[in-house]
Amino acid sequence: MHTPIRRLLVLVATLCCLGTHSPAQPELSLEKLRVLRQEAASRQRRVIMNNDGNEPVINCTNPTPEELLRYRTTPLVGSQVDSIFYCTWSSGFSLFTHNTKVGQVFNSKTFWPNNITQEMLDAGTDPLRVMVDFGKKQGIEIFWSFRMNDTHDAGLSSYGPPLFQANKLKQQHPEWLVGSAEHRPKYGTWSSVDYSHAEIRDLAFRYAEEVCQNYNVDGIELDFFRHAFFFKRSGNGEPCTQQELNQMTDLMRRIRRMTEAEGQRRGRPILVAMRLPDSVEYCRVIGLDLERWLSEGLMDLLVPSGYIQLNPWTYSVALGRKYGVKVYPALDESRVVEPKAEKAVDGPAQSQSRNHLFSYRGRALNVWQSGADGVYFYNLFNPTHPIWREAGDPQKLARLDHDYFASVRGLGRVPVPHAKYVTIPILNPGQPIKVGTTTPAKVALQVGATLPTDTPPILTLRLRFKDGAPADQISVRLNGEILRNGSRTGDWLEFKVTPASIKTGTNDVSVSNTGSSSVWWNDLQLQVRYAHPTG
Repeated sequence: MHTPIRRLLVLVATLCCLGTHSPAQPELSLEKLRVLRQEAASRQRRVIMNNDGNEPVINCTNPTPEELLRYRTTPLVGSQVDSIFYCTWSSGFSLFTHNTKVGQVFNSKTFWPNNITQEMLDAGTDPLRVMVDFGKKQGIEIFWSFRMNDTHDAGLSSYGPPLFQANKLKQQHPEWLVGSAEHRPKYGTWSSVDYSHAEIRDLAFRYAEEVCQNYNVDGIELDFFRHAFFFKRSGNGEPCTQQELNQMTDLMRRIRRMTEAEGQRRGRPILVAMRLPDSVEYCRVIGLDLERWLSEGLMDLLVPSGYIQLNPWTYSVALGRKYGVKVYPALDESRVVEPKAEKAVDGPAQSQSRNHLFSYRGRALNVWQSGADGVYFYNLFNPTHPIWREAGDPQKLARLDHDYFASVRGLGRVPVPHAKYVTIPILNPGQPIKVGTTTPAKVALQVGATLPTDTPPILTLRLRFKDGAPADQISVRLNGEILRNGSRTGDWLEFKVTPASIKTGTNDVSVSNTGSSSVWWNDLQLQVRYAHPTG
């Protein structure tokens, strides 16, 4: 027997006698892992920031960790951001900016001449590893965020074609897509991958597995909102079948088992978050069995909503509580188109009011009032934005200037029709309410703050009417009480109201039309303003 082989056998025998665990024997029992996972899931997450990971592609000019972090991350130190969900591009299924061997490194410069992803990786600056190291140093939780079916490559102009051309998987396997640029589905985007194909489900699993094996992430986020379209059937406007629901559920089970196995191997749990539409029924229509996944313990964190909101936040909170899952409602930017207006003295031009700091404050207060576990922000990347140091403290927020709208998102847009599943107001300039001369129109306004009585704010209830309906033709009630002495500001009819007239939670606003012809009510806002010292 050769000496090296003999020495190896002696070493193995010695280790066995000492009782040393082999790599195949996990050091952490599954029972203990699940206890630790529950503890990790219960940690404080006041504010979660989702970072879409565009820095290497768009922002960075040199391949250093400091360069990557300075654009969106380093200034967050000391803020209320307890968790960062970092997306390594995945803008187009299979494309990533971390050092993937299973997927494809997105290094195209065709439309992105400043893309230095490859240079970063060649220099040893892996964006995901840099983020993980930063998180460990600063005590900030880091999740890898994976967009399950991003289809920015479906556009037929701008960056759509070069993004699609850069995607080797989609170029080589057009049969795995729901359509083509020439044969597009009735609903949804043609470049979506079709999860009815076992190959697609297997790749999604392997992408997640590769990250969990190679990066010390605290968790992974499966982002089903970018974009919410997974089966070719949905493109015809048909609900997904039980078989399709089962296919996606099997994938979720497989991912959960993998995170547990990798957690046992490394001696620390890997959490699973999922970003989903906030409706059990709508999720099933598009192939996502939300309640089944919750009941089977396949996720630790639920992130409801995106560019649409279908139910009040209390709906998702109740669902999470039922199954012991933490809930973090997503506050995506509003895409409601508002009429242009002059810049207000105390705030933004009204065309930008829904995405203004005051609106984000009000939205965060509504999240906290629902009983949610924290606030999640999407597509908000300025690390010096005040909201990162405010949104995690509802008591502080309640004493800052803020706004509430009956609807921030309006009806919104997703690939598969969703209007019949909406249970909350959608009043906005794009979806006005016709107020006839016989029946009042009613809208609920959510107010998340318990307004202080020691330093009461100035409250202005504002209703906007198309073409500025005459004030003497409009009668407004707030929680059943008639409002008087309204004043005109452009198309807005404004009323000063008292804190005592406002409820924490749902407030009912109704409009009666005493004229002879119908009017169109197209917005509702409550402004909360505090007197600020001058000089």
